[in-house]
Amino acid sequence: MKKILLFTASLAVAASAFAQGTVQFNNIVSASGLRFPIFDILPANPTLEKHGNDTTGQPAGVQNYTGHALLAGTGFTVELWGLVGTGNSSNSLARLAGTSFRTGTAAGFINTALLPGGSSLVAVPGAPQGTASAPSGTFQIRAWNNVGGTIGNWAAALALPAVARGASEIVNAGPLGGTGIPANTDPVLAGMTSFNLHIVPEPSAIALGVLGLGTLMFLRRRK
Repeated sequence: MKKILLFTASLAVAASAFAQGTVQFNNIVSASGLRFPIFDILPANPTLEKHGNDTTGQPAGVQNYTGHALLAGTGFTVELWGLVGTGNSSNSLARLAGTSFRTGTAAGFINTALLPGGSSLVAVPGAPQGTASAPSGTFQIRAWNNVGGTIGNWAAALALPAVARGASEIVNAGPLGGTGIPANTDPVLAGMTSFNLHIVPEPSAIALGVLGLGTLMFLRRRK
């Protein structure tokens, strides 16, 4: 009897150790008080970049997205990037999943129905299920205008200055979920907030602006 109990306990530990870690890729989880829609560029100032929830977010914030449309439909791509541990560099993150946005009154929110299996749960490759202390997951959401499906990945979006793109702050979501023994509750992206797409001006444009400002100041001094 004692051998059977020891064998069963060993199986439980092994299952827990090798259980695949998971996280919820969703920006609206009512039960967790999480709501952070994602916004498009500000037409009057397309290079403006914002982070933080507005008053409609959960938790509510003070950011102002007046004039920004909510991202909607398959014309925009949104991806979850992450790693296991406590790294906080965007260069250390790897793509975990991607989809597009919902439409209508649900615009601004991730279309989880188009994720594999139609579920918001995303596995973190090579990451075991967490415990109360470790491992934890570090995550970031990245989104861009895919220009009619012609911009297929984040690297391509970065390579084209005219493409509107944006990324959330990097957050640590705590212990990963999973189906081990015992099972963990799949964490939400707690701490993540709204952000908007923006256009990064080309270096040449920035240089011309600096040159113009310098010339203006020089002329004023001469006067």
